[in-house]
Amino acid sequence: MADTGGAFVPGTEVRIEGRAGGPLDGLTFAAKDLFDVAGLPTGGGNPDWEGADAPAGRHAWAVETLLDAGAAFIGKTVTDEVSLGILGESAFYGTPVNPAAPERVPGGSSSGSASAVASGLCDTALGTDTGGSVRVPSSFCGLYGIRPTWGRLDLGGMMAQAPSSDTAGWFARDAETFARISAVLLQEAVPEALPARLLVAADAFGFADAAVAEALRPTVERLGRIAGAVEEVTMAPPGLSAWARAQRTLQPWEAWLTFRDWLDRRNPRMAYSVARNLVRGADIAEADRLWASMLRAEARARLTRLLPPGTVLCLPTTPFPAPPKGLSISEQEVLRTRISVLASHGGLTGVPQVNLPGAAVDGLPVGLSIVGGHGADTSLVALALAMERTQ
Repeated sequence: MADTGGAFVPGTEVRIEGRAGGPLDGLTFAAKDLFDVAGLPTGGGNPDWEGADAPAGRHAWAVETLLDAGAAFIGKTVTDEVSLGILGESAFYGTPVNPAAPERVPGGSSSGSASAVASGLCDTALGTDTGGSVRVPSSFCGLYGIRPTWGRLDLGGMMAQAPSSDTAGWFARDAETFARISAVLLQEAVPEALPARLLVAADAFGFADAAVAEALRPTVERLGRIAGAVEEVTMAPPGLSAWARAQRTLQPWEAWLTFRDWLDRRNPRMAYSVARNLVRGADIAEADRLWASMLRAEARARLTRLLPPGTVLCLPTTPFPAPPKGLSISEQEVLRTRISVLASHGGLTGVPQVNLPGAAVDGLPVGLSIVGGHGADTSLVALALAMERTQ
């Protein structure tokens, strides 16, 4: 199928066959242009990124794992510049189409991967998630998507942004395919047992647009019928905005540390909004970083207490559906800030999270997220599978 939606980086649409007879034999996948693929450059969404200078010598772990399982690689997908974006609009490679809402953004920074899967160009695609870069496009494009437990996956061959928050993730259109991919990459069979207790994050639902909360209510009710026990809780007692502020302190500082030598050597071409955020990261004071580190410890302790084995928490993945393309920088800044309030707990606490598609506001997809305790990744996948099977 031809890429007419700008999901793939030009010149990277090559096919690499997977191992015959593997559990993913017959499936195809793409990889965000932050993952090394032997023989192809790793462009990182910026024409001056150093990985674009020469082909990679070996596959990233996630790419190699999918190939070994039988899936065939078909190309590298567009990413927001050096993964520093959340809406999916690239100054250098354009905006991949959101098939569910063609006049609206796909979400980023794993924009091309979400677009490729939603467009039916491949069965699954690798993305990365530091501050929401798999979860947000999953919500905007109506896909299953996962941010695994931080530290669970081997990130070898994946370009870093903020290492204490970075992880890989993936997308799928249906839960059966999602479960197959997840079992391979998580290296754990999807269990038959399901979580028996559901927590509803009242503060997160209160922060989302009223229309989003209402659209997600039937999905929450179905989850409750499967789990059996339902309870409303406050997810973040200090306030979700306080958690977001802590993540917006730690993540930009780490990104500055990651990219400063490259910036110094190359003086790269860069979109204003990306350059501005890197400069802001460089200026974060040590006292602010110390405060954010303490709040991170509190947030992790909070979710550890809330989410023992067998318990999941649900919240809106994004506070609104995909916004229109081409908004002004000031308008985008407000949207990014609101998104971060519902997404920052991922990088801050490292818990796994799965986006469940199926709801819509005025025909635009919105996702419900299920969150588990550290290591509960496959339990979330099992619940996603059960939800699809009971529709």
